[in-house]
Amino acid sequence: MNNKEQKSNKSRRKFIRNAATAMAGFYIVPRHVLGGPGFTAPSDKLVIAAIGAGGKGADDISHFYKSGKAEIGFLCDVDDRQSVEARKKFPNAKYYKDFREMLSKEGKSIDACSVSTPDHTHAVAAMAAMQLNKHVYVQKPLTHDIYEARMLTEAAHRYKVVTQMGNQGSSGDGVRQLVDWYKAGLIGDVHTIYCYTDRPIWPQGVARPTTASPIPPELDFDLWLGTAPKKDYFEGILPFNWRGWWDYGTGALGDMACHIMAPAFAVLKLGYPVSAECSVATKYIENWNKAYYPESGPIASHIILTFDRPNGKKLKLHWMDGGIQPERPDELGANEIMGDGGNGAIFLGSKGNMMCGTYGINPQLLPTSKTLTVKVPQTIARVPGGDEGHYAAWVEAAMAGYGSEKAKNLSSHFDIAGPLTESVLMGNLAIRSYDIQKKDAKGEDTYPGRFIKLLWDGPNMKITNFDDANQFVRRKYRDGWSLGV
Repeated sequence: MNNKEQKSNKSRRKFIRNAATAMAGFYIVPRHVLGGPGFTAPSDKLVIAAIGAGGKGADDISHFYKSGKAEIGFLCDVDDRQSVEARKKFPNAKYYKDFREMLSKEGKSIDACSVSTPDHTHAVAAMAAMQLNKHVYVQKPLTHDIYEARMLTEAAHRYKVVTQMGNQGSSGDGVRQLVDWYKAGLIGDVHTIYCYTDRPIWPQGVARPTTASPIPPELDFDLWLGTAPKKDYFEGILPFNWRGWWDYGTGALGDMACHIMAPAFAVLKLGYPVSAECSVATKYIENWNKAYYPESGPIASHIILTFDRPNGKKLKLHWMDGGIQPERPDELGANEIMGDGGNGAIFLGSKGNMMCGTYGINPQLLPTSKTLTVKVPQTIARVPGGDEGHYAAWVEAAMAGYGSEKAKNLSSHFDIAGPLTESVLMGNLAIRSYDIQKKDAKGEDTYPGRFIKLLWDGPNMKITNFDDANQFVRRKYRDGWSLGV
């Protein structure tokens, strides 16, 4: 090699080195800025803003990052204590406390948002992102009330965004195996489904503390309250026990039903229920009236949702929580585990039965000996990575854009997650209606909701036979908060 060639190579290497150093200082440009839906950015990364950076939010962020196709560009949490680990893991992500400020200031730099907050904030955070045409991944349950779920479902198409709810088991192989068995006719027409859980594992059926606790300095409690009524902070409400309070959470149903009822919706393509009824358990106190705690969910409940079927028959879906479980199917051996022990779903059909655990795991035909011997065609494609692939599938669909095949094939886009969530929340509507307290002509306490089967007009989101129950279809937000529709 002559001197001229050596100088040329040195100059080329220096240019490449300097260019790489310069590029390292640039932030990854969001895909929508470079070319809109379907455009492949040089970085091939989806820039995600995480609304809720601790607990389940931190777990979601890790899964998106592990897909290899997502960049965690922004973090948002009202509690600095909860966001510590995520901020350490993603030091280049800009941090905010108020998602509204983040979206206002950084909207042009964001492709998509992950929403993992207490239930009462899901809808307002997700809608704010969708109105800026950001794709959204929202933890289960999709929303706190039925009206919110309907509005988000409709908004996904209005704003043309890719959506997914965080019930990852809906992407698992177990749900798809159940679908294959049902389509093969192995259990015939399903007439009854039992879904059950050992939740709640947080306080419910209790009175709200009457004494306020000091608010931790790291927590913006007014911002945490968000849409909920202005009430005092008390020790223990964060970061987990908010689930038991109707102002913020949706109880055992909200925590687990989107996981445990999802297989039933996937197998049978259920729509809106036509009725709901329930019974609940409260703590025993000698003076019964002291057990009336309208702000908190019950310690156990049994809900029956009835669905119309295409064959003209009715299907009953039983939800049981607080450790209540259905009768064991006759075909299940005395020492065999039902579901996964504390949780599961059982399908009773005209020709046979089948069951699974939480998330649709460990699907079994009954008797269980049939599971390994019966072979049926695979009618539904598996999601690469199963329930782990639930996150990556959304990232890839968001990169492909609204209307793409990847977006249409997501396991829990809002056209699926919305009706499922509405049915889940019908259970809570029945529970809360059960506790409606009134005075009779003599001034005595009465509970008319306890003796009524609620008849539901799904398309119009209305209880048709007990108007008092409709107050729970759409809750009233605190002043200063709006869904923006």
